[in-house]
Amino acid sequence: MRKQYDLKNMKLIDNPYSEKLKKSVTIRLDSDVIDYFKKLSEQTHVPYQTLVNDFLKSCKDQKMTPKTIWKKSV
Repeated sequence: MRKQYDLKNMKLIDNPYSEKLKKSVTIRLDSDVIDYFKKLSEQTHVPYQTLVNDFLKSCKDQKMTPKTIWKKSV
């Protein structure tokens, strides 16, 4: 680095892209769901996590809601 650079007086700014960054989360998915997206990934040459994200984003954009039916335990 050159000596004439004085980084002590540099003004810091927030990253304008920080809101667009992806967040890492832990999620539990059924094995068959993961297998489905991994096979699809092999066919399309798109990482399976990207496929899952795109699918969920599409659900969000279409304002879909899950139809979960909980079984009563006896």
